[in-house]
Amino acid sequence: MSNESDKLNIGVIGAGWWATSAHIPGIIQHERAHLKAVQNRTISKATKIAHDFGADLAFVDYRKLVTDAGVDAVVISSTPNMHYEQAKFSMEHGKHVLLEKPMTFNVAQAKELCNLASGNNLQFLVSCPWHYTRHGIEAKRLIQQGLLGEIKMISILMTNPIDKLLKGINTIPTHGLNEVYVEPNPGSYNDPSIAGGGQIFGQVSHVGAYLSFLTGAGPKEVFAKFDYDNSENDIYDTLLITMDNDTLVTIASTGATPITVRNYEVRIYGTRAILFLELWKGHMSYWPFEGKSKKYPVLPENEIYPDEAPVINFINTCLGLANNNSPGELGLAAMKVIEGASISNKIGKSIKTDSL
Repeated sequence: MSNESDKLNIGVIGAGWWATSAHIPGIIQHERAHLKAVQNRTISKATKIAHDFGADLAFVDYRKLVTDAGVDAVVISSTPNMHYEQAKFSMEHGKHVLLEKPMTFNVAQAKELCNLASGNNLQFLVSCPWHYTRHGIEAKRLIQQGLLGEIKMISILMTNPIDKLLKGINTIPTHGLNEVYVEPNPGSYNDPSIAGGGQIFGQVSHVGAYLSFLTGAGPKEVFAKFDYDNSENDIYDTLLITMDNDTLVTIASTGATPITVRNYEVRIYGTRAILFLELWKGHMSYWPFEGKSKKYPVLPENEIYPDEAPVINFINTCLGLANNNSPGELGLAAMKVIEGASISNKIGKSIKTDSL
């Protein structure tokens, strides 16, 4: 590490709404981490955030943060159109990277970042909080130890009330997960050139990574249909995916629900057992074909969406204290789902991901 103490010096690129809500609070509570620098495109915002959260330095140019701030690692929480460029530059300058989802705009960029990280012996994490819940970790264990048998089918319903963000009606996040310290810039969620797209980039990015997190398999073929609901962005998405182990997956996802209604139902059907999760409610149950079923204790509200867990794991991984629980390869798997679905929706045919 670059400083004389045993703390990890971290810079935050794209210090805006989500960084100030999740990543920065996680950094400053960690006894082995130091918030060295923050970057925002507006110097007044960068200076205020640095002052309020105790960062040493404030930058407008992310390159200066990477090269001049003396950081060991960076958290990139900027708009999706900047993810690839900023992560690539950071890795080329020897920095460990935690990257927000969606990881990039396409599969080729995601592959390049994964290769850069492995080639330079750098830690690379994609920020997906659901990879850190007790239920998610237990579900992964049950599947990968064969307790469900061969996984034949997975059905997922994922909703989160963000349609007004995707349509540009609101610029303030309204899903109620965090207080808003600093508002996102106009276009951050509804301009396709900035956000990549709508529900597929904003929410299915979670699902695409979670599929590979749980099963260890990747998407092989994707067929998708979107409904844009008179907007520039997809608001309703349906996907049919074949994984590379031949598991069949259906995904239905939308941001158009009342503010009080959200679902993340994951139904996993194996040849020996089935597993039901409701991630937004903290429920999980295991139903073997033979033997007793098990309902797991409901997660407390603060564990349902552990938004600080990715940055805490990132710090611990960089320090050699923990394993990477959300590696960049899961972001790559999600990008195969996203790009495959986006092309499929346009041409009306299924897309094999090895062609991307």
